[in-house]
This record gives sequence, structure tokens and C-alpha cells, in this order.
Amino acid sequence: MPNLRQIVILGALVLVAACASTTPVAQRPPTSIETVGLVKEGLSLPKGYLDPTDLPDSLALLPAPPQPGSAAMAADQAAFEQAMKASANRQQVARDDADLDWKAQASSFEAILGTSLSDGSKPHTEMLLRRAMVDAGLSTYRAKKHYKRTRPFVVNRVGTCLPEQEDMLRQDGSYPSGHTAFGWMLALVLTDLVPEKQNELLKRGYDYGQSRVVCRAHWLSDTTAARMMASATFARLQSNPVFIAQRELARQELAKTK
Repeated sequence: MPNLRQIVILGALVLVAACASTTPVAQRPPTSIETVGLVKEGLSLPKGYLDPTDLPDSLALLPAPPQPGSAAMAADQAAFEQAMKASANRQQVARDDADLDWKAQASSFEAILGTSLSDGSKPHTEMLLRRAMVDAGLSTYRAKKHYKRTRPFVVNRVGTCLPEQEDMLRQDGSYPSGHTAFGWMLALVLTDLVPEKQNELLKRGYDYGQSRVVCRAHWLSDTTAARMMASATFARLQSNPVFIAQRELARQELAKTK
């Protein structure tokens, strides 16, 4: 029969094990935008996990965008012309994918997972996705600002799938695509959380970026470069302690839906 000292030791070990199995409440990452803060006033996007100085440098990592007369530029133009032939249904998907409202962004991934990512029932999952997505988008901006590439709808003198965004897009560099980086990061994080759905999630993430070509807002090479930057940012997040802690809590949330 255990003595009092053994009982005390056993109790202490159980307590340590219990603490190790869950993230202490005091150390849990925030789940509200009010606490995290906005990446920019007027945008309903939370700050990312990474300090701007820790983001992968798109200007250092990416080649210059295709130049006029090059084979790569010819391929971009061919992709643009092919996108002009997209079906009405594909055009509608492209319009939906252009919407940066969180519920709109999450909806197509929710259909794959069979659970909501935007109804508030999984706060850590939502914040994990939204903050990582912002980091991916911000990682594109050094190259965007440097190259100031003209968008395909301007070069070809046509409209986009969302005319109300065109004035803003004319002022924002085309290379790389921020929207594509958003979508690819969502796919990468969700694949990490729900690996059994990897093919469907990655396909949706790829198509999300391809919607920018269909929408005539980006060249094909803009989307390829954006996926590289999102992937580089995802790799960098693997050493961020807040991201790691929130990912574990997100896994616990999603496990309850299975």
C-alpha cells in the first residue's frame, strides 16, 4: 500500500502531466482582433505572427517578373487569353475568391472540411488561419513595391471580374499576387491541421490563386511567385512560438468535429 510520500509524489506527477497535455490559459494566444490588433486601420485583417523584419524577403528571393518580348511574358499573355474563355461558372468562382471578407474566404475550404471556420466556434483555428494568411500577403510586398508591375487588365484594356476594385488595383503592383499568397497559405495551414484532406485542400488553394488569372487581375507568373512566398512564410512560421501554440489549440478544436 503506498505511503503518504508516495501519494504526494504521484499526485505531483499527475498534475505535471495534466499541465503538459494542455496549453495553460495564461499562455494561450489571443483569439480576438481587438487583442491582436489590425494590420492597418480600415482593414478587418489582424496583424500576422511575424514582425515585418522576420518575413521572407520577396525582393531577394524572387526573380524579376517576365520582361516584354520574353518567352515567359508570352506564356503570361497566353494564360491571360485562355482565362478570357473561362466559363460563366468559373468566372463566378473568381469573383467570389476576390472577396477578402473572412467568411467569404473561408467558405470554400469549409465545404471540403465539412465544418465551419468562420462561425466563432473554433476561435484558435480562425485566428491561426487569419494571422498566417496576413503574414503570407505581407511577404509579397517588397517585390510588389519595387517592380510595380502593370496588371493584365490594364495592359490588355479590358475589365476585371470586380470593376469596383479596378481603381485600387491600378495603383498596386501585380507581382507577386497577394490574393494568391492568402489562398495558398490557407491551404498549407489546413493541410497541416487536416492531412487526410490534403489533396482537396491544396487543389482549392491552387484554384484560389488561379482565380486571379481568370479575373484578369494578375498574370500567371504573379501567382507562381506568390505561392513561393506563401510557402517560404509557412516555413518561417514553424519556429514562431505563438503560431506553434495556436496551431496545437486549433488541432484540438478540429479534433472535436471528427
